[in-house]
Order: sequence, then C-alpha cells, then structure tokens
Amino acid sequence: MTGRARLVALDVDGTLMSYDGVISPEVHEAVRALVDSGVHVVLATGRSVAGMMPVAARLGLTDGWAVCSNGAVTVRLDPELDDGYELVEVITFDPGPALRALAAEVPDALIAVERLGVGFLVSAHFPLGELNGEFTVASFEELVAAPATRVVLRSPGSTPEEFHEIVERVGLHEVSYSVGWSAWLDLTPGGVSKASALEDVRRRLGVEPFATAAVGDGGNDTEMLRWAARGVAMGHAQDSVRAAADEVTGTIEDDGVLSVLRSLLPR
Repeated sequence: MTGRARLVALDVDGTLMSYDGVISPEVHEAVRALVDSGVHVVLATGRSVAGMMPVAARLGLTDGWAVCSNGAVTVRLDPELDDGYELVEVITFDPGPALRALAAEVPDALIAVERLGVGFLVSAHFPLGELNGEFTVASFEELVAAPATRVVLRSPGSTPEEFHEIVERVGLHEVSYSVGWSAWLDLTPGGVSKASALEDVRRRLGVEPFATAAVGDGGNDTEMLRWAARGVAMGHAQDSVRAAADEVTGTIEDDGVLSVLRSLLPR
C-alpha cells in the first residue's frame, strides 16, 4: 500500500497535533508535500467546524474536504467563500433522551451541545482549552431543546472506565458514542462516524477503496482505521484502537505520524 494512497484521512488531536496544540514543522512539511503531490488530505476530527478551520489554515489546507464532529458534519474547503468552507452534509439527532438518561447517572457532569459553525451551548464552563469556539451557558432544557450534531459530557471526577459502565447501563441505542482518554463522552447521530463521512467523501472524489489511508489515536478513530485500506494507529493509542489498525506507528511525543506521511508520498 505504501505510496499508493490517493485519500489520506488524518485525525488532529493526538495525531497531527500534540495535546498542547503544537504541530511540528516536519509534520506541516509532510502534509504540504502530500497535497502538492496530488493526494487528497482530509482532516477527520471530533472537533467542530469552528475548531477545525484554524488547524486547516495552519496546515495550508484551504481547499479540499474535512470531516468534523466525528462524522456528523462534512465540509468542502474553498478559499473563495466568505467563511472558507461550505457545509455539504449535516446530520443531527435529538439529544434529549440520551442526555436525560446520562444526567440521571452523572448529575454533576458538564454538558456541551454543538452550535454549528459557532461553538457550544454549555451547562457550565469546561476546563480551558478543551472546547473550541464561542460558549454560551444554558439551562438543561435549553440544551435538549433542538437537534444537535454533537454533544459532549465531561465528568472531571469520573474515570473512563466508569463512563463505559454508565453507557452500558443506560444503553445508548439511538446515538453513536465514544469515550475519550478522560471521563469524556462524545455523542453523535446513530450510525454516524468518521468512517461513514469519509466513505461519502471517497465516493465524491472518485477514489478507489484500495487507495485510502488513515491515521488516528482515539476511540472515535476505530471505525476510520477499519475503513481505510491502510489504517495506522498512533503508538499511544488504547489497545482497542491499535487492534483496529493494520499497523502501529510511534507516539505523539515522537511525531509518530511523520513516518507514515512520508511513506505515503508517491514514489
């Protein structure tokens, strides 16, 4: 598969970017080299559009495609447009049933409901740097009042293992979900993932399934790594994520994505 990929899907946080917001010059250069060689580089992130766009700008990705909100939002980047992008696909769900069930289990959890292109409605302020965009504090009834693309629950006093147990107990059947490194739960519309959105992008671009690659590190990357012909997990990823990949590279601390990006350059 080396050197044959025409569509490369890249997670952002923990893959391209360190947890303190750094993208190394070498990674930036490798991404640009792929783009210049004609490869479709697609950011595939849990971030909202508002959180993705500054990353795309830093990487010089001003046209092409991006998958946001764990697959619920797909955009086409275009520097000629006022906002630099157009919404191509937006999939929403009713967050009420899931949030009411989860709030009963974790009443002190922080809740954030995505406001497309703007930021989030939040039950209270999240720790600094954990969300992107503008924030408006709202009541619980306001949080569940409208269809949403993505909802986040954050419980600083809980563990990821406790969140997994809560999800199993509640039974979230109408939504897709992933539990993060901390007690962080992402909810998206049922059946939606980075993989489902990337499959739509692949078809739009006319790329063959064998010419796809993806790199990621989180639970929300598992389906994407299985979807790609070459799925690469970061070295610090959890065992379940590594098991979904075809191979494992280095960690974010040693720029593990860099060797993968370089190997994908056409020979």
